[in-house]
Amino acid sequence: MGVYLSVARGAFRRYSTYRAATVAGAVTNTVFGVILASTMLALWRARPGLGGYDAQQAVTYTWISQALLVTVAVWGGGFQDDVQARFRSGDIAVDLYRPVDFQGWWLATDAGRAGFQLLTRGAVPLLAGSLLFELRLPADPLVWAEFLLAAALGLAVSFGLRFLASLTGFWLQDAEGVRAAMMVVAMFFSGTLLPIPLFPGPLGELARLLPFQAMVQLPADVLLRRATGLGLLHLYGFQLAWAAVLLALGRVGQALAVRKVVVQGG
Repeated sequence: MGVYLSVARGAFRRYSTYRAATVAGAVTNTVFGVILASTMLALWRARPGLGGYDAQQAVTYTWISQALLVTVAVWGGGFQDDVQARFRSGDIAVDLYRPVDFQGWWLATDAGRAGFQLLTRGAVPLLAGSLLFELRLPADPLVWAEFLLAAALGLAVSFGLRFLASLTGFWLQDAEGVRAAMMVVAMFFSGTLLPIPLFPGPLGELARLLPFQAMVQLPADVLLRRATGLGLLHLYGFQLAWAAVLLALGRVGQALAVRKVVVQGG
């Protein structure tokens, strides 16, 4: 565990060196948050109570989604960029020879990245939103702890999905197409654009079964107190189940990928 903690700390420090990019990203998230929150207010004035949210909850949801957008990498990226670059250079073979687990190494890297992004591109836009709009954020520290746990589980689900997408590079040599397709699906079904309770009929039922809602919708439900008691345990169980399935599939894919590399290398 000490190795993986060191890897996570190294990733945190690495992302902290990109100060200008971090400031620009936080400003971008804040600007888009203002635009989306204003749109939500206009929509809820026309349709009060839409999806079971009042206007204040809808605006708060918008800012929570902006805080989680980069933290859980809804758009992809993070370790995926490094893995893709190593496919192109051939250094991916070196990664497989390391005396550490390939999946564990990149999971630790992604955890370090997410920790830094939560403190910067997560907390800063959320603070700005609370100053610009009237948000419904809890005062109870326990609720924030529950939210952080849900966000961590959402990150595990996100990593599982992105790791599977990156593994396709062992066969395709370039996973950019798969990554782009997953980004579109994740943006829609995670609840980043609109809360999933607003999805109609079968589309909403499908969204509630897929793992993507674990990334944004479910952590937001925790912070908005839409999931409490047994509902909260059910929410965590859903996230844990999908994280376990996706990480297990990643193990299988990794084993097949290593076999592929051995065959290609003779």
